Formats: sequence, C-alpha cells, structure tokens
Amino acid sequence: MKKITDATGILTRHPANPLLKPEDYPGVMQIFNPSPVMYNGETILLVSVILFKPVNGAETRVARSKDGIHFTLAEEPFIKLDTDRFPYNIINRHVIDNRVTLIGDTYYILTPVCTSEFDGPATVLGKTMDFKTYEPVEVITLPQNRGASLFPEKINGKYYKLDRPGGGTGSFGSIWLSSSSNLTHWGEFRPVLRPYNSWNWSKIGPTPPIKTDKGWLVIIHGVSTPCDGPHYSIGAILLDLENPWKVVGKTYSTLLSPEMDCETRGRVDNVVFPCGAIADHARDELKLYYGAADTRICLATGSLNEVVNACVENL
Repeated sequence: MKKITDATGILTRHPANPLLKPEDYPGVMQIFNPSPVMYNGETILLVSVILFKPVNGAETRVARSKDGIHFTLAEEPFIKLDTDRFPYNIINRHVIDNRVTLIGDTYYILTPVCTSEFDGPATVLGKTMDFKTYEPVEVITLPQNRGASLFPEKINGKYYKLDRPGGGTGSFGSIWLSSSSNLTHWGEFRPVLRPYNSWNWSKIGPTPPIKTDKGWLVIIHGVSTPCDGPHYSIGAILLDLENPWKVVGKTYSTLLSPEMDCETRGRVDNVVFPCGAIADHARDELKLYYGAADTRICLATGSLNEVVNACVENL
C-alpha cells in the first residue's frame, strides 16, 4: 500500500504571530483573510476589515510591509464600488476575502461581494497597478460563487479561473474551472475536485494558482464539521500545467489546522483561512499569510518544493 505523506510539519508558524490584530487599530473589530502579493519590493496584503459599525462595516484595506512582518494599515477602504454601475443592493457591504493575481504588469482582484437583496455573493473583477487606485471591471460570476481565483497566465491561449459555487450558503462546496478570452466572459465550465478527506468533507475552496515545474500549486481551505462546530483548515492541490481541470496531486493531511489560541478563539472559532500565498522559487520558500479565527492575521512559512512533493506523492 502506498504511503500517504504527512504534510502537517512542512510549514512553521512565525513567532511574531499574530502579525495584525484588531486591538492595534481603534474601531476595528476584525482584521483577517489577507490576499498577499509582492509589489516593488514590498509585501502587500489586501486585508478584510470589519468595523464596529451597524452597516457598511466590512471593507478591504491595503497593508504594506518592507520586511513581510511589520505592516502599515491604510485608514481608508481600497475597493469602492459605484452602486449606480452595480445596481444590486451591495451598499459597499461585505467587500472582503479578495484573491489577487498578477498578469503582465496588472494586478487583478477577484472579490466576492454580498448581493444582499438577491442570491448571495457574486464575484467582481477589478484591477490595479499600484495598490493606490482601484478600477472595477465587471461582475464575472453568478451567485453563489465565493473564492474565484485567476491563473497568472494564459494556458493554450485562454485565461482560466477556479470557481467555488455554493459559497456562503452552508451547502456542499466543490472547486470548478472556467475559461475566457477576455477576462469578463466566462464559459467551458468543468468540475475539478470535490471534498475528499475528513478535514474537508464539507467544503473546499481555491486561491490563485502558483506555477511550478510539476503543476499548478493551489492552496485550498477545507471545512469539516465536528461536534463543536465548523473547523477551517488549509491544504494544497496540484493541477496539470496544460490541462488545469486535471488534478495531479493533493495533500491528504492538512498543511495547517487551527491549533494555536489565536486560531481557535475569536469572532469565529477554529479557523485558519488562506486567500493566497507568495512563492519565492529562488529561496524555495512558500509564505502563507492567513486569517486566524476571522479575527487576526498570521504567517506560516516552509519549503515550496516540499509542499509540491507532498501533493505529488499523494496522488
């Protein structure tokens, strides 16, 4: 019988965790679920922020760092949507949990936005080149779709994105794939992967793929529901470079599960949640910034190659 690789020891939590916490920002109730990228030598996090306000309290802000550990958080929301252009009743509410992908010289941002009078979250495509100005492009998914993530380059002449239909409903959640010629009109939908193990048997969801020699590495979240309520953990899958609907590897164990106090206790207990990761191929390092208990932001790092190999060895 083939040995199943245990991936739980690959990543190491940073000793300074949590790196960002609401106590440091007056008026902030939660700061969580960051989407990380590198820009001009800085680490940029698009962070989800929920304020102590009765309405319009969930927004996206930019956090910047020179060393990847100490961050400066912007005081104003980065993403603002014109309700005349997007006429459903979002009221700039619940604009969080972004996924950011660099394609060429443009950073594309997929944001699941709550359509409160209709059918739940739909995904808005936006873009920026400097993380100072944000340009909305179009709504590119129907609800319910939470966690859509773009590939960083065309594959055989087409753009691709990973979708997670059923987001926000409490229902079963799997990963799908779609393609486009122009980033706004999407089709050729294909199922990719359904929940497959005890730590993710309720839902799984993607983040932006990372290109490696052995395939597209996708950090995923997975949800299980034991007696004390939902637990959100982090794992990884590997997709074929030319045929990205084909799964060529996956971690059977988690990479991270909620274990530390800052992960098990908060606004939503027992949550570690990724919206992306930074790959440093030259240093063989994966930097995973993640939300902890929907309250704080933490960091774990480890070998990129070990994560990829753990996926391959478990096919």
